[in-house]
Amino acid sequence: MHLPAPSSALSPAEEALMRGHPWFAACAPLLQEHLLRAGRRVSLGAGQALFERGDRPEGLCCVLSGALQVGAAQADGRPSLLAWLEPGQWFGEISLLDGRPRTHDAVAEGASQVWLVPHAGLQAWLEQHPACWRDLAVLACAKLRLSFEVLEDIARLPLSQRLAKRLLLLDQGYGQRAPGGVPRPLRLPQEQLALMLGVSRQSVSKALQALAAQGLLALGYGEIELLDRAALQALGEAAGEGA
Repeated sequence: MHLPAPSSALSPAEEALMRGHPWFAACAPLLQEHLLRAGRRVSLGAGQALFERGDRPEGLCCVLSGALQVGAAQADGRPSLLAWLEPGQWFGEISLLDGRPRTHDAVAEGASQVWLVPHAGLQAWLEQHPACWRDLAVLACAKLRLSFEVLEDIARLPLSQRLAKRLLLLDQGYGQRAPGGVPRPLRLPQEQLALMLGVSRQSVSKALQALAAQGLLALGYGEIELLDRAALQALGEAAGEGA
């Protein structure tokens, strides 16, 4: 896929955003500096794909603004949504590690900007700094662990409990959001949340309203505010114990 032309370097605020996220902050300083300096900005319009399933790897990516949907069309044409990526979240490490084509589509929800560190240059740099491959493996393993948990949840949990766990996962940026940050609403349409959970929008709406009636969250237009994270966490933990 032909990507839009690159533009300006990172702003101080964008660099601070990256440095504040747990995975990036835990990376070797040499890798941090390379990722910050060797990338380019890609601007996307609503509905525009950064890459599609089967595309050759272009590089490692980080959302700077807006949001990206990661998913693909199923064999029957129905869409699926695996992840909703917001500013500061890194992705694209699978194709970097194995050199194979992209596994899913990454499409901008609205006007979005992505920091893209080109594949060939990053691979060449990593060959000169092989210890830093471990940091990329850590990123991939964190997502693999989440995938296993989600698959287990699909098999054994009712929708209300899966929903509570997924809302917390989104709130935590799939583990990439710095702890102790200022709480903010999840800007995620219910249609997209339904796709992530593999159920109808009506089912998600009913489950959200039930959680709202318990005072655990508040619903707004295109956003969900988590009011009682501890109670949502307890709901997820109780489910994990077979409740």
